Amino acid sequence: MELRYGLNPQQQPASAEPVTPGAWPLRVLNGAPSYLNLLDALAGWRLVRETAEALGRPVAASFKHVSPAGVALAGPVDGPTAAFYGFDPAGGISGPLASAYVRARDADPKASYGDFAAVSHPVDAELAALLARVVCDGIVAPGFEAGTVAALSTKKRGRFLVLEADPAHVPPALEHRELYGLRLTQARDDVLLTPALLADVVCGEQPLPAAAAEDLLLGLAVVRHSRSNAVCCVRDGMTLGIGAGQQSRVDCVKLAGAKAATWWLRRHPAVQAMEFGAAVRRQERVGWQVRVAEGDLTRHERARLAEALTVPGTEPTAEQRREWAARLTGLAFASDGALPLRDNVDHAARYGVRWIAEPGGSLRSAEVAEACREHGITLVRTGLRLLQH
Repeated sequence: MELRYGLNPQQQPASAEPVTPGAWPLRVLNGAPSYLNLLDALAGWRLVRETAEALGRPVAASFKHVSPAGVALAGPVDGPTAAFYGFDPAGGISGPLASAYVRARDADPKASYGDFAAVSHPVDAELAALLARVVCDGIVAPGFEAGTVAALSTKKRGRFLVLEADPAHVPPALEHRELYGLRLTQARDDVLLTPALLADVVCGEQPLPAAAAEDLLLGLAVVRHSRSNAVCCVRDGMTLGIGAGQQSRVDCVKLAGAKAATWWLRRHPAVQAMEFGAAVRRQERVGWQVRVAEGDLTRHERARLAEALTVPGTEPTAEQRREWAARLTGLAFASDGALPLRDNVDHAARYGVRWIAEPGGSLRSAEVAEACREHGITLVRTGLRLLQH
């Protein structure tokens, strides 16, 4: 398969071919993929396929630069979010795939701008119509209902990527990577994510509540397919914050927590009350919600926001932010590697984390456990490292 270009336009030629001749994991139904498009599509498909198998529910992921911006199981969508994406707030979203993708994309809508979508089940008309309304570069799915490929093929002036994954495809047992004249080989990580991984409860609730166990397994699947270091905050079957790719794990914890806090502050009454002019596009509106929730608008941004609003808006005060943030609770937290120091737990506790799953095995794992006891956090040791590079 000839690709448009490699990671950058100057990296030409670029191509893709199956390791086993004829055994393609996916096929192109519309558009011309780039190297990065295929990386996002393959990573997204592996994530949603694995998660759906582990949890038995439809899953959607929003991928950017080979890490998920958001992942979610099918589930309820609140009224403001449904309205924002063009659905009836009262009637909600009828299909599981559309609900999963809305929940995934809403986790970090700023990062999901121009994403690559991945879903675990065949695309239906409702999801196709939703994709037509958002800025998205392509989708990978195990199938497409009648008419959906034709509908999606009109997006982006015919350049929208539509990729069909083969659910029966079994990748080779060995993975290879060539870099600077060196070929690296390793066994494929095919350990299944099952509830058995959550059996070692070091401290806290025993047994784990079913909802917490589901959220922890979803979190483990997310970090497994994110660039390490990776941690993830999950609640009610959707990611609220993902921190990945930082050299320090505690920086990933802070990043994931800040994203979860932003998600929550976007629901503050003052943020939801902002009324925008008709000329302000959907992505601009959510961008302003995010910036107000983050609380560090520049002077230039404040002037632009005032122009975008039909009536003057009022930002939450510092005290209102603290009071609102304290209401965010019940988060599950997963880490792809051992938490090396207790500061990871101390920061996670600030953002309402109640359950943690991590491999264990660090030199200061006892201190990590003690921090969990102090904060009333349930700690689960999986014994399974899930690094991805």
